[in-house]
Amino acid sequence: MNQVKKQRLSEITCQWLVAKGYNPVDLNQPGENGDTALMKATREGVYAVVKDLIDIGVNINIRNNDGNNALWFACFGNHYELINLLLAAKININNQNDNGATVLMYAASAGKTGVAKLLLQHKPNLELQNLDDYKAIDFASNVEVLRLLKDARKR
Repeated sequence: MNQVKKQRLSEITCQWLVAKGYNPVDLNQPGENGDTALMKATREGVYAVVKDLIDIGVNINIRNNDGNNALWFACFGNHYELINLLLAAKININNQNDNGATVLMYAASAGKTGVAKLLLQHKPNLELQNLDDYKAIDFASNVEVLRLLKDARKR
């Protein structure tokens, strides 16, 4: 969906879009670094705007210039409600960015145990490898994440 009607957006979302330099008519437009309004709102943790954008049908799987989708920013910011919201909307949990990294690889490498646990509930592909042939388990930076990933591989 390339064009979205402005009147379908909440006033809060319209104001946020204008303040951030996004066009309320073309919500899939890329901004700085190719980030869409959905990515920017996710990065900032603005739940109401993210929900509104998803509800009106923006393309949730657009990738920015680095190959990341909005789920990357939700995981980066530890925005658990947004992670759940994006996953419920069927965002690609297995998206690999330009380095081949997935959100699970990122969470493992950053020691984000809670994020990794949440992602694992949605059954990401544990066998995906980055450009250097490493899997998420190879990035486990703490014992808890390593244990979670080992347990997930047994299932």
